[in-house]
Amino acid sequence: MLIALLLAGSTPTFDPIRFFEGATRGEGMLKIVLRAQAPVGVIGDGRVDADGTLTLDQNVAQGKAAPKHRTWRLRQTAPGRYEGTLTEARGPVRGEVDGPRLHLRFTSLSGFQVEQWLTLANDGRSAINLLEARRFGLIVAKLTETIRKAD
Repeated sequence: MLIALLLAGSTPTFDPIRFFEGATRGEGMLKIVLRAQAPVGVIGDGRVDADGTLTLDQNVAQGKAAPKHRTWRLRQTAPGRYEGTLTEARGPVRGEVDGPRLHLRFTSLSGFQVEQWLTLANDGRSAINLLEARRFGLIVAKLTETIRKAD
């Protein structure tokens, strides 16, 4: 019991600006309803602008399709609160941090309600990303990904 308490205390708070600054690599699996599961690979390059905004450029490869480029812009709006944009989102991206966990929400360009939960590992250099996309309240896609700092 004491070991569990000591280990729980060593978990860092998720700082998405710091985590995604520099090079990151993600590997995971995407399951879309009525389709076979497909591997996903993400190569990210993040920089922090003078105003503290994170700009994260990513190249995303899904299955055998050609990689797609997307850009996130995320800034802290209050302690533990973030807001920004994503080239694949309609309207704002909003997020909040609770200890080692970042919860993001946005609406995709196709109208899907997307939620992501990123949980930082104790090493502070990797995170598990769980994403769900919903349409009419039903989960239509799930992604499970491990993201690692590459620098």
